[in-house]
Amino acid sequence: MAELAVPNPFSDLMSLPIILASQSPRRASLLRELVTDFGIVDSYATELDDPEIGQRRLCELNAQRKAFAVAERYPRHLVIGADTLVFLDGKLMGKPANLDMAREFLKRLSGKVHEVVTGVCLFHQELGRMHLFSEMTRVRFRNLDSTVIEEYLAQVQVLDKAGGYAIQEQGHLLVEQVEGSLSNVIGLPVEALRQALQRWTPAGAGA
Repeated sequence: MAELAVPNPFSDLMSLPIILASQSPRRASLLRELVTDFGIVDSYATELDDPEIGQRRLCELNAQRKAFAVAERYPRHLVIGADTLVFLDGKLMGKPANLDMAREFLKRLSGKVHEVVTGVCLFHQELGRMHLFSEMTRVRFRNLDSTVIEEYLAQVQVLDKAGGYAIQEQGHLLVEQVEGSLSNVIGLPVEALRQALQRWTPAGAGA
């Protein structure tokens, strides 16, 4: 595959083409708030799922795995990897395997506060530079009865979403309060990523 030579609006800070190591349309949409043009390459990296590693560290390691896998093919690009996970009472809630599991997830989240963590890795293999960080947002769910849960599942495709829900899709049915970055819950902490990109200077300082 030919390398992806793409410009970006941070050209005054760096002159590197960018790749998002994710096929998530949600992440791509969020990244476009910061970068006009970038390549999209799925990493196919194997993700860790051991919460004993720690919430932030687990997401950061998965983001790193994704970025490294793509950077092997595109060593001259700045690769952005990201991983978003949902935790309730310290326990990992992954992507539901079926609607019954999604239904159970929503029942467990009902009336409670859970954490959404996104790990992000910026990596340039040829330059040997990496910046790794994570963002946590606390989300409080409404008390959900079976009618609301069924209404939500009928309207939203949830099987590819951590925790069995997407806050940007009919989220008003589920969510009472968000403490922290909303974009982080969607899949990419735009505010923190903007700062990270601004620090990624050609001289290599401050990454």
